[in-house]
Amino acid sequence: MEQTLAEKILARAAGKKKVSPGELINAKIDMALGNDLTAPVAIKEFEKIGVGEVFDRRRLALIPDHFVPNKDIQSAALAGQLRRFARRYGIEHYYEVGRMGIEHALLPELGLALPGEVIIGADSHTCTYGALGAFATGVGSTDLAAVMATGELWFKVPPTIRIVFEGELPPWVGGKDLILYTIGRLGVDGALYAALEFCGPVIEKLGLDARLTICNMAIEAGAKAGLIAPDETTFDYLENRARRPYAALYGDAGAPVEQEYTWDVSTLEPQVSFPSSPANARPVSAAAGTAIDQVVIGSCTNGRLEDLRQAAALLKGRRVNPRVRLIVIPATQAIYLQALQEGLLETFIEAQASVSTPTCGPCLGGHMGILDAGETAVATTNRNFVGRMGHRESRVYLAGPAVAAASAVAGEIVHPADLQEVN
Repeated sequence: MEQTLAEKILARAAGKKKVSPGELINAKIDMALGNDLTAPVAIKEFEKIGVGEVFDRRRLALIPDHFVPNKDIQSAALAGQLRRFARRYGIEHYYEVGRMGIEHALLPELGLALPGEVIIGADSHTCTYGALGAFATGVGSTDLAAVMATGELWFKVPPTIRIVFEGELPPWVGGKDLILYTIGRLGVDGALYAALEFCGPVIEKLGLDARLTICNMAIEAGAKAGLIAPDETTFDYLENRARRPYAALYGDAGAPVEQEYTWDVSTLEPQVSFPSSPANARPVSAAAGTAIDQVVIGSCTNGRLEDLRQAAALLKGRRVNPRVRLIVIPATQAIYLQALQEGLLETFIEAQASVSTPTCGPCLGGHMGILDAGETAVATTNRNFVGRMGHRESRVYLAGPAVAAASAVAGEIVHPADLQEVN
């Protein structure tokens, strides 16, 4: 019987020839991760289990990225728990402030997320790694504790929903626009516990940064995982980067899927998700003229190098509107350094933006950009729920880096092409 990519990966991890949607399996985990917000609970539960060692100190990553650099005593205590645990158990992949990055940008960059693998993380956006052809999904902290002790976890095999993108992408339309459009079409529960598989000629032409953005937000449609089959783009990215051997897997051409959608995106506008749901996605023209107070360019969704390059291209020779605060956050130290070497940080600073060390900070309303009552922000982050970035009476519009940068200059939401015409 033909199987999808998700089913092939889970079958391998379960030691089976095949698996079917709805089947309960026990799978070996190739990589597990936790951060300063979720791992402390997992550590507490792990200690209760009473085993003497973690299942594999090379296959567990602990990354303080949510409330770092520590914003208060409580966040310092959380980060301290990770640090002490990593030292006690010799965790190979613990990354301290100054050597770290936002987890879902850092692990691919370090070659720790690979095709054909099953990866779990105590963070809902772990689905990011599906862009490399892995089955990656977020779990609770207690599940992470169980994996830390045993290296295994049970799953219900999800059905697959296939999304085929056809046509040619218009200018200023990228991975963020494709996933916002998808979520807008499916709704927040349209792919509930499904594996969202993205394919088609548009996907094949995208670079890894854009693919990671797409899979990052699969969870916002309720998906268990988001996947893109590996190809030469994937293998080129992993060359001299992969930390361990891997075997790419591919779904069978005739494998049954729960649903399949084919969308021609040749005339797609840049997308903006209105408050207060990622599924409230509309063309940027529908939001044009909306006054804003803050713009955030960064996060595990859009803090990669291609995102910063796109934003800098629009900000070059311009300044942020006096009524607007622009916060730019490179997702990892390596991205920060490359952006520095390319002159992107100089462009941001000359435009009067604030440039931050890598952190999730403002995305979850943790620090580095909390919104006051009545304020409106455009953010390249992944969620815009009520109160997500600060006060419950604030509003967040989600967009890609091009719309975000153009809006920072205009002081209101604009299409990037309109900004170019004005200037």
